[in-house]
Order: sequence, then structure tokens, then C-alpha cells
Amino acid sequence: MATDNALGEFIKARRGRIPPSRAALPAPGRRRVAGLRREELARLAGISEPYLVRLEQGVDRHPSPQVLRALAQALELDADGAAHLFALAAPEPVGPSRTEVTADVHQLLDAWVGTPAYVRDRRFEVLAANKWARALAPMYELGHNLARDVFRDPAARRLFPDWPQIAAQTAAALRAEADPRDPGTAHLIEELRTDDDFRDLWARHDVRPSRDELKRFAHPVVGELALRRQALTVGGAEQQVIIVYQAAPGSASAAALARLI
Repeated sequence: MATDNALGEFIKARRGRIPPSRAALPAPGRRRVAGLRREELARLAGISEPYLVRLEQGVDRHPSPQVLRALAQALELDADGAAHLFALAAPEPVGPSRTEVTADVHQLLDAWVGTPAYVRDRRFEVLAANKWARALAPMYELGHNLARDVFRDPAARRLFPDWPQIAAQTAAALRAEADPRDPGTAHLIEELRTDDDFRDLWARHDVRPSRDELKRFAHPVVGELALRRQALTVGGAEQQVIIVYQAAPGSASAAALARLI
């Protein structure tokens, strides 16, 4: 997969997802493209069609903030999608993640007694995990890649009762947080594209970072758990993210967590 034109690919993909009717554009005759034509998006964004062609083909890769704001509005991007659009237009890709997890962060993970917590980077590589996270799922072991496990490990499909939703969230979070221009990320995406489910989800160009969400597990030993996920950025190492799972106090999931160790 070519990753040197990530901005153009994103604009083109999102253009194809907007029905002309929603953009209040007439659709006379038979349309050969899904969504908006180039000239229609250019008109909505207030830019010339030749300039939009240059953006989509990767000839111009660094449009001005004004153009990006106009495109974000015309493409009906939410805040996450707009932030991704601006990031793709940055002159340089985000550098590789810092892989060293400080002793203070290790201490923090271990201090969360009965609370699964781990650290991952923006490529979804697990950098550290406490023993409750490792007991919750093998995919939280050091060195695992969460996106690879979700799509390539059959055990993950058994672990998550809502696997289609988890898979969609994983693809959208990977797109939001990892830079496809980074060689390591590009290699991971190329590998994952051999999976039909990932390939279809990646082609949607959905963008949504990991957030506070309820996640269900079907653990082979302690049974079903419903855990609230929190994503926290590590101060001084913004490429690292702490993921914490919490059960509602007094719930059956809290009791199940207590039996993990």
C-alpha cells in the first residue's frame, strides 16, 4: 500500500462518503463515482478543482490552514477527523515512539491493585503492563501489538463478545493515533491489510482515538466482565498512552476482576 500520499487518500476516501443530496447538490443523470465529484467538493470548499486534484494526487501535500478548515467543513469531518486531516498535512511525520517506560509509570501500574492497566505506544505496541492486565488477556503482554492481535489472533474474537465493534474501534483509533508515513506503522498496516475485515474497515478512513468506553470481555476463567476503559497520556512521553480498565464498584465484573489473580 502506498503511504506517501496519506493526505490525498484521506481526502478522496472521505469525499466518496458524502451523498450529493446531503451537500444540497443536484445529481442529474448517472453518476460514475460514489459521493461527491471533485468539482463538487472544490466548489463546497471554495477552492479550484485543479488544486483539489493536486491535493488528491499528492502533488501538493501542505495546504494552508484556511484550506484545511474549508475541506474539513466540506467533508463534514468531526473534531477527530479534522485533527487527522491537519496532522496529515504537517510537513514531517510524527517521529517514532519512545519505548522506555519510566520507573515511575511502572510503579503507577503496579499500584492499581485489582485494576488492569498497561502502556502502549501510538502504533499499539504494548510497552508495559501490570499483572492484572496480563491476566485479563495475553494480548496485553509486553511486546504484543494490539491491532495485530485483534485482527490476526482467533483468541481475540472469542475474548470480545462485541468483536465487530472492537475491530472497528481499533482500526479507527490506529488511524487517529498512528502516522501512516512512519515506516513502522506503514509495515504494520500492510501486514494487517491481508485480513479482509481490517482491509474493509481501513478503507472507510474512520478516525476516532481511544476514549472512555465500556468494553465487554468473555474471560475463559472468570467469565464475563464489563469494564470501563480510560485512556491517559503519559506526561513527558506523549507518544505513550496508559489504558486502564475499571469495573463498577460492587458489580459482578468487580467480583470477577478480584478472581483474576
